[in-house]
Amino acid sequence: MPKRGHSIHAGRRTVPTVRRAAALTGSRLPILAAPMKRNTRPSPALRLAVRAGAAAAIGGAIAVPLIRKRLRLPAPVTIAACAAGPIGVAILQPRSKKRDVAMFALQMWGFIMVHELPFDDPERLRGRLRSHYPIVSDRLIGAGRLPNSRLQRGLARLPKVGVFNRFITWTHWLWFFEPYLALAVILIRHNERFPKSARQLAAIFDLGCAVYFAVPTAPPWWASEQGITGEPVRRIMVEVGEETWGSAWPKMYDALGGNPWAAMPSLHFATSVSAAISLSEAGRVEGTLGWGYALTLGFGLVYLGEHYVTDLAAGALLVAAVRRGEPLAQPAVRAVSEAVQRLERIASG
Repeated sequence: MPKRGHSIHAGRRTVPTVRRAAALTGSRLPILAAPMKRNTRPSPALRLAVRAGAAAAIGGAIAVPLIRKRLRLPAPVTIAACAAGPIGVAILQPRSKKRDVAMFALQMWGFIMVHELPFDDPERLRGRLRSHYPIVSDRLIGAGRLPNSRLQRGLARLPKVGVFNRFITWTHWLWFFEPYLALAVILIRHNERFPKSARQLAAIFDLGCAVYFAVPTAPPWWASEQGITGEPVRRIMVEVGEETWGSAWPKMYDALGGNPWAAMPSLHFATSVSAAISLSEAGRVEGTLGWGYALTLGFGLVYLGEHYVTDLAAGALLVAAVRRGEPLAQPAVRAVSEAVQRLERIASG
C-alpha cells in the first residue's frame, strides 16, 4: 500500500504540481510548457514579408549591377545587392542540390559584376594602378629578366610553335568552365564534400576581388605595351583569338575583359589550384586531372603574358590562407547561417 499523501502515480507529476513547485522555488515553468500555451507558427503577414524580401534580394542581385552605370549607383550599393542574392535563394528554396547550384551561380554572377566595378572609372583607377612591384619581384625570380619574356623567346624556336600556342591558349580559355566542372563532379559523385569545396572557392573569388579593389595591378602584357617592362611581352592569347575567331573576336574580347587591371592575385591560378585540391580529396583520378590542368594553366598564364609569376604565387598563398583560415571564420559563418535558417523557417511557414 502506498504511504498517506503519496500517489501510485508519484513518478508522474501533474501540471498543477509542477506549477506549485515552480512557485515555491521561484523558477520558471519548463520550456516545453510554452508551446502548450501559444502557437509558434509565424503569421501569414510575416511569412509574406520575408518571402517578398528574399525575392527582392534575388531580383536586385541580378538587376542592380546591370543598371548601376545608368543610375550612377555607388559601388557599395552594387556590392550589397550582389551579396544579398545568394541569401535570398537560401531563404526561398528548400534545401537541395538545385538550391546549392543556384546559390553558387548567383554568387559567381556577383563576383563577375563586382570585379568590374573599379574599372567603371578607368581614369580614377589608373591613378592608383601599380605596375612596377611585380616586375621587380619577377626579375629576381627570372635572374634579371622577366619569366614571361624568357619563355616566349625560348619557345618561339619550336618547330610548331603555332600549334603549341593554340593548345596553351585553349587551356586558358577552358578556365572559364574548369572550376565549375570540378564542383559539378564533386556535387554529383561526392555530394557531402560539395558545401566545403564551394564555400572555399567562393571565398577565394571574393577575397581576390577585394585585393583588386585595394591594389589594382597591371598585367605584364599591358605593362609591356606601355613601355614599363623594358622588354617585350606579347599577349599571345589575342594573337590566337584573332586567328581563331576572326571578326567575332573583338566582341568576345570586350565581353570577357571587364577589368584588365585585375591581375594580382591570379584568380585563374588560385581557383584551379583550389579545384585540384578539392578533387584530390575526392579521389586519386580526379586529383590527377585537376592538378594536371592547374599546373598546365599556371605555365600558360606566364607564357601567354597574362600574369607574372608573382601573381601566381599570390594566388597560391590565397588558397592556403582560405583553407587555413576557415576554422577561424567558423563562428561568423555559423552566426550568419543560423540567422538565414531562422528566416528560412519563417518563409516556409
